[in-house]
Amino acid sequence: MQCTPPRAHAGVVTARPDNNGPAPDATAQAVARATVDVVAAVGGYAGGVYLRSGTPDLLLLAAITGLPAPLFRPWQRMQVNRPYPVAEAFRSGQAVHLSDAESAMRRFPQLMAGMPFPFASLYQPVTAGRERFGVLFALRQVTPGLPVATPDRERLRERADRLARDLAALAAAGAPVVWESAPVAVYMPSAPPAPAGAAGSAGAAGGAREAVDRLTQAVLSADRQGRIGFVNTAAEELFGTTGSRLRGQVLWEALPWLGHPAYEDHFRAVFLSTEPVHFAARRGRHPTGEWLSVDLYPAPDGVTVTISATPEPTYAPPSAVRPGAGLGSPADRASALYRPVALAIALTEAVTARQVSAVVTEELLPAFGGRQLAIYLLDERHLHLAWETGFPKGFLDQFDGVALDVRLPGVETLTSGRPLFFESMEHLAAAYPGLPLDASVGARAFLPLIASGRPVGSCILGFDQPRGFSPEERTVLTALAGLIAQALERARRYDSEAALARGLQAALLPHRLPVLEHVQTVGRYLPGTAGMDVGGDWYDVIETAAGPLALVIGDVQGHGVSAAATMGQLRSAVRAFALTGSTPEQVMSGTNQLLIDLDPGQFASCCYVVLDPVSGAAAAVRAGHPQPLLRHPDGRTEVLDLAGGVVLGIDPQAVYPVTELRLATGSVLALYTDGLVEVAGTDIDLGVERLRMALAGASPTPLTEMADRLIAEAGSALDRPDDTALLLASRT
Repeated sequence: MQCTPPRAHAGVVTARPDNNGPAPDATAQAVARATVDVVAAVGGYAGGVYLRSGTPDLLLLAAITGLPAPLFRPWQRMQVNRPYPVAEAFRSGQAVHLSDAESAMRRFPQLMAGMPFPFASLYQPVTAGRERFGVLFALRQVTPGLPVATPDRERLRERADRLARDLAALAAAGAPVVWESAPVAVYMPSAPPAPAGAAGSAGAAGGAREAVDRLTQAVLSADRQGRIGFVNTAAEELFGTTGSRLRGQVLWEALPWLGHPAYEDHFRAVFLSTEPVHFAARRGRHPTGEWLSVDLYPAPDGVTVTISATPEPTYAPPSAVRPGAGLGSPADRASALYRPVALAIALTEAVTARQVSAVVTEELLPAFGGRQLAIYLLDERHLHLAWETGFPKGFLDQFDGVALDVRLPGVETLTSGRPLFFESMEHLAAAYPGLPLDASVGARAFLPLIASGRPVGSCILGFDQPRGFSPEERTVLTALAGLIAQALERARRYDSEAALARGLQAALLPHRLPVLEHVQTVGRYLPGTAGMDVGGDWYDVIETAAGPLALVIGDVQGHGVSAAATMGQLRSAVRAFALTGSTPEQVMSGTNQLLIDLDPGQFASCCYVVLDPVSGAAAAVRAGHPQPLLRHPDGRTEVLDLAGGVVLGIDPQAVYPVTELRLATGSVLALYTDGLVEVAGTDIDLGVERLRMALAGASPTPLTEMADRLIAEAGSALDRPDDTALLLASRT
């Protein structure tokens, strides 16, 4: 707040200091008149005009009234593709009416993140035919739950049309109607600035002056541009100067310690809303400076300021206590820049809700110096605690499952769509009397988690020490809350889809294997680490009508629901062929033809072994599947050399030769899919050898423990992108 605002009177520009040269007088006069006119027409207290600039897709604030221009420098330049109401009105050619902060937060969270104050705003594009000149806007008091009335909409449109006609006429006459200068500050006729050196009683009756002079606290009155118009005697004594020297000056220039960056947000709040603002400020820049209590009382025509001495507060913005640090420190903002970016990147990789919460804990808390984090997710009309860290054990349980009609900050931030920032626990306790607190010292931020307009939940950030929240921090936190909400919504969809897929997988695999004499069988399925934990691997043990036992293992190409569905069809086909007494070659040929007829765009490998439990005689057939392993009773383990044909689903004329073998008592046959032995960038034969050695070294009894050991030893070292199936058969 170091810049002197431009001066103008009653809609007529008198001076506008800037470094870009003078603005076109005719254009400046037109936007100044429209600015004053629209504020009066809709009953507002501030307004302005954005015009096109010489830079494509860039709007510049051309005129402003009712607001000190330096306080709103961050919003003086507006790209037309930004998610702000000014940009949307210009881009769409449609008016934007925001009757309260809640509606503004739902539609334009970035606007309210930087200016989280209760105000209503109206935006009307300034167009003439196909020509778009800019946007006319007005600010006024909120009307919660009530839309902008039709007469106000019509008056807003009429003023915009009038300005468009003026600008079109200027353009036709050859005058420039683009803006390249600093904004013109326009004084509304109802509140002209008091000239420097005017009598102290100007604008106030003598009796009122005497009444105010009896007060021991300093009282000042400023207009909507922040210029002092009235000073009482206590103010002259407190600041050691005369009223004549203060009047006519901008408040934070006459009292430079009020111009500290730590207090900018307080002044933005009082000029944007109609609610009083109270804060403690340190007089002077020295750490031993006197502490003062500052109260700001806004009205449509100005702000009343009262200042009095106060003890050192329990909390003050760090930048006010230690000049050069805290909110106003570029070094602090630069050092914290990396982690929000890292959070945004990490959120794109988080898959489950737990992973999202862990990422937020690891990246968001350190970025802003937080110590506590809680995430609540919305389930119908209740909020349920999904993640917490840093809070006392069990403290948050009392808020788990709260309904959306309960007055709690974590609920209201979601229902209103507006983030809530409390610089100290005292502020939080004052805003929510009776609210249980987990600490007496600290600060809290409550962020709504909203994804594409859908409420997802709320996020609570806790800090061990009181702290301020700069507009930049509020904007970043609000934007990150949107990313967190989208990640959680994506994770929730993933979790539901994964549950469905796992249910499908479980339904397609055998619930139990048959218990037989002479042969013991054990099966294991391990989902891949990628995707939805479902794939096309399967195993089965089938008791045929003729007596022999059929051992089956297969692998449909790829993974996901489609592969699982194809797997279910193939498993049913193999079982049907086996139960009808088909030979191994007929089972494999028939399944191959079925997959070709189905034409799912997938192929599959399979190994089918028919075993006589009594004699141990076996006949095996293989379709592009990895060779089985056979562990002999003495522990010697070999890779079988079974003749085979091509994978299923490729060649309708494929032939699948049968290999005869015999399993001795005490031997173990291992059928498996390639997910257990295949490592990217490594020859699959190395994986098969590793599995062979693991099978040779494992105890064959009990067979369940052998299966668990093979999965653990052969699979633990792998990042398993593919799912895995294992079937062991032992002659007892």
